[in-house]
Amino acid sequence: MNKTGLFSKLKWINTVSRRFARVDRKGRSAVTSFLATLGICFGVMTLIAVMSVMNGFQMNFIDAIMEVSSYHIRADKVPAEKSEEFMALCSQNKNVLSVTPFYEAQTLMTDETGRENAAVIRAIEPDVYTKDAGFKKEISMVAGSFDLSEPENIVLGYTLARQLRVGVGQTVNLLVLSGGSDVSLLSGDRNFIVTGLFKTGYADINSAYCFINIEAGQKYFGKFAEVLYGIKLKNSQEDARAIASLEKSAQSNNIEAHFQSWREYNKSFFGALRIEKNMLLLLVAIIFVVVGINIYNGMRRLVFERRSEIAILSAIGAENKDIKTIFIMRGLTTGAIGAFAGVILGLLISVNTEFLFNAAARVMYWLQYCVTAVFNHQNLMYVQENSSYAVYANIPARIFFREVVMIALFGIISPLLASWAASKNVLKMTVAEVLHNE
Repeated sequence: MNKTGLFSKLKWINTVSRRFARVDRKGRSAVTSFLATLGICFGVMTLIAVMSVMNGFQMNFIDAIMEVSSYHIRADKVPAEKSEEFMALCSQNKNVLSVTPFYEAQTLMTDETGRENAAVIRAIEPDVYTKDAGFKKEISMVAGSFDLSEPENIVLGYTLARQLRVGVGQTVNLLVLSGGSDVSLLSGDRNFIVTGLFKTGYADINSAYCFINIEAGQKYFGKFAEVLYGIKLKNSQEDARAIASLEKSAQSNNIEAHFQSWREYNKSFFGALRIEKNMLLLLVAIIFVVVGINIYNGMRRLVFERRSEIAILSAIGAENKDIKTIFIMRGLTTGAIGAFAGVILGLLISVNTEFLFNAAARVMYWLQYCVTAVFNHQNLMYVQENSSYAVYANIPARIFFREVVMIALFGIISPLLASWAASKNVLKMTVAEVLHNE
């Protein structure tokens, strides 16, 4: 069939489908079609809004871990004499944004009164906070400043500081410190002055991490302590390609190095987040299954109600597959309209989550206030806004284009498949039987 013939046939199918739709604007078919479109719209809207909030919630953790803790790629086992050459090699790679050398050890930290708390202590260069934009973005200073200009300075996570009950200007001691064989396990002389308290989007970092000057790390961790390298990429999703490129460059320069991606370093945690997200997606996607079943039942009824028109179309020469396509076109139209409206509403909700959560908090407060005033007036003073809404409002929604497209396609494919399944009943009766019954 040439393009002109195909275009004419599609035009004819669309015209008949629209005529059927105009005839069905009243009665049960119209209600079923409207509810199906509304169901697709609300399904797409809910999925986009829920996934955007979930992305924002999870990316708070993921960004903090990758920018502060694990980096995009970790490198170790680099010979000390090759350190500068290795850093220069990494910096020359087109995928690499920055390279940061650091030491890391476990410690049991004490305050001036002897109160103890376990911590991860990381020794970094003093200018990392100003040079690493990602690090600075994720580190919010609660008190003091990120000042590691002196070897005796230390910056603590604010939860760790609260557990030790120390503040800016007070002293902490690394009582127990893991390190090389030349480092004393116990010591009361590893004293540091707290210059700042920081906060990130991940609670474990706030409660366990602290930073010191890399010179202090070299002094207290021992001369046999291994230097680690945190590598930031321009695109964190290109980690596999970057590792392959860096390994090739290292081998060609006779530099021994072991690279580890952020996916491997945080495999169990990120895997749990992925399962949580997929299960939520699956549960909410059941909306499309329910809508698809309703469309299937409604379309079967529509096929039955239009059996005389179908018989006439067949009698004047319409092919069976073309008649089926008329009803499939109805399903496509229903899905497309519902998905388009759902995408618009979902995006509007996603970019205004702060306003909506705050509005919901006020509505729930006044609703509770009114009910308490009517039925339990003496407890009116205890009515307060739910603080959890403020927490949700502060989570920035993250909209991923690929997920929006996938959700919209789900919304279109669901009624399309339902219409295709229902149209299989077209012309089960012969033309003569239909016209005889009429």
